Amino acid sequence: MTKDWYAWHSDYDQPESALARRLAEVRQRVADALDAAPPGPLRALSLCAGQGRDLIPVLAAHPRGADVTARLVELDPRNADPARRAAADAGLTGVEVVTADASLTDRYADLAPADLVLACGIFGNISDDDIRATVRHCASLCATGGTVLWTRHRREPDLVPVICEWFAEEGFEPVAVNSPAEGVGVGAHRFTGTPRPLAPGVRMFTFVGYDVLERTEQR
Repeated sequence: MTKDWYAWHSDYDQPESALARRLAEVRQRVADALDAAPPGPLRALSLCAGQGRDLIPVLAAHPRGADVTARLVELDPRNADPARRAAADAGLTGVEVVTADASLTDRYADLAPADLVLACGIFGNISDDDIRATVRHCASLCATGGTVLWTRHRREPDLVPVICEWFAEEGFEPVAVNSPAEGVGVGAHRFTGTPRPLAPGVRMFTFVGYDVLERTEQR
């Protein structure tokens, strides 16, 4: 049975849930990245954006929010529509919500490289090989000095240290990475290299779903 990713969002509304704690951490990291960004126009990309809860409220409240041109890409229209309404209600005219497959590089070609890239809710739902490939593409999606925010559970086998090594190999330095004891896995990495051209027509990952991955591992 396919996971209902619209219903999955309901845990955000449970203050003590791991998802709500993760959301609070990601929002803080978004605000920190905006605080550290240079003056002038900024670009943001959000892959598998869901309902945009991690980015849109921060842009609505932050002094730099109006400086940001953002594209949120989400496949499920039941999630994309609330994100679109939230951006409109907040008066964020620079925020575009696209209902489409977020794994395709073509969705970002005209805005990459960006100052802020969100890959939240992805790394726990795709294969290890696809995580590595997506990290590699982040060096095309992210501008020099820009920040990538990503999430991954800290359950065993804990892949977060390896993901950090992959980011280092692509020219990123860690800004903040949660410890296993904190119960949520949120990473922020700043790109120190020169962006590579974003390859057209490439699928960066295949979204499998954590439930499917767990069943496969148990076989």
